Amino acid sequence: MNTEERQLAEMLHRVTPEPPRRVTVEDIAYRVASESPGSRRGREPRPRRGFSFGSRRWAPALAALSVVAIAGATAGIATVANSHHGNGPATSGTPTSSASVSSAPPSTAPPSSTGPDGTPLRIAGGMWGAELISHQALLPDSLVNGDNSLYAAGRGYLYRIDPVTGRVLRSAPFSPSVQDRPVVLGNRVWVVWSYHSGLAELRGYDAQTLAQVASVQVPAIGGVAGSAQGVLAAGPDGRLYLAAGDIVATVDPGSGQVTHRTSLTGGQASSVAVAPEGGKLYVGVGSAGSARLVTYDLGSGVLSSSVRLPDGQAGNLIATAGGVWGTAGTGTGLQVWFYNGADVTAVSAAASGGAASIPSLSDGAIWIGGPNEFDCANPDTGQLRVSSRVPADHGAPQSFGGVAVLGGRAYSVYQDQTAHLSGLARLTPDPACTG
Repeated sequence: MNTEERQLAEMLHRVTPEPPRRVTVEDIAYRVASESPGSRRGREPRPRRGFSFGSRRWAPALAALSVVAIAGATAGIATVANSHHGNGPATSGTPTSSASVSSAPPSTAPPSSTGPDGTPLRIAGGMWGAELISHQALLPDSLVNGDNSLYAAGRGYLYRIDPVTGRVLRSAPFSPSVQDRPVVLGNRVWVVWSYHSGLAELRGYDAQTLAQVASVQVPAIGGVAGSAQGVLAAGPDGRLYLAAGDIVATVDPGSGQVTHRTSLTGGQASSVAVAPEGGKLYVGVGSAGSARLVTYDLGSGVLSSSVRLPDGQAGNLIATAGGVWGTAGTGTGLQVWFYNGADVTAVSAAASGGAASIPSLSDGAIWIGGPNEFDCANPDTGQLRVSSRVPADHGAPQSFGGVAVLGGRAYSVYQDQTAHLSGLARLTPDPACTG
């Protein structure tokens, strides 16, 4: 390399930034010059017509200029790439606006869950001051109260719930095999653990700890009814009554023994209830199209009355001083009726409510939920006391069902399909409901 070539290479080296590797522009220029056609042996190619730098001594400089051009292009590409990535999420992980938009339309009064500090938040519409106190997924037909606690089933467990905070205090594995509410009797909570073919099993749990303390197996003569709903009830005598095929079994919860069997006529038992004053046993028998409500004298076991019911079987019976409440049909076609001892009256307000419209008796009132209305009724006459509209969430139904009243507050299982939200709601009922 002569003096002129070295000076030019040094000048280019000063104005060109060094790449990360330990290779300088001078090194590359020198290498290219060394490998140029002029350095090879043999015949040189003929010069072509047109523009030409004309001298081989410019080869190192041209090579260096090529390196500068390549380096500049590489830097430009890196700048564009960095600019593109700069539009992504920040290092804090906060999502962009497009990623945080929900597919469901926002509600005009969006339902909320409890806040981080456990503070209940208002539910859409604010019916009766409704507020969500728990996100716990519960079955609407399983909520009951007793021993200053709430009990319900859901997600394969039986829960004991604090009515103040909505927190689960205790839980025990439990998956209902038949649509039925737990029965709180004394210091125990009873559930129908198994209800298949010719055998039913009851299990008792400590009301405080939910530790299992009892198990009773009851043979179901003739097999259990496939459409059974509400098969376990407690009587004023402190005994349990279980619909078990062609019989109703009376169980002593203390000893776990079956003390009496009432034989039925007209079909398998689908539901059972005992009059609050004792003496009468109400049983739903038969299937769709031939369902009947039969009444037996508990002392003698003699059939005292039989009445045909509207569409579907007799399920989810509740006995009051003035008559019997129940449901007809299954699924979303479930309807509520009331029998006053002479006539069966359909309660149309609960039509098509599904499991949420199954009636419940609590604090001197019958409560009927559903996706359209939330009602309370006189348990002895069947007359509605208060009917409140359940607001829709952007046209999609919200529902309240499975009501239990404790300490002057009503608790209900809440569901909003649009917001994919469910949990335990607390409401302040209209004074006319229990007045």
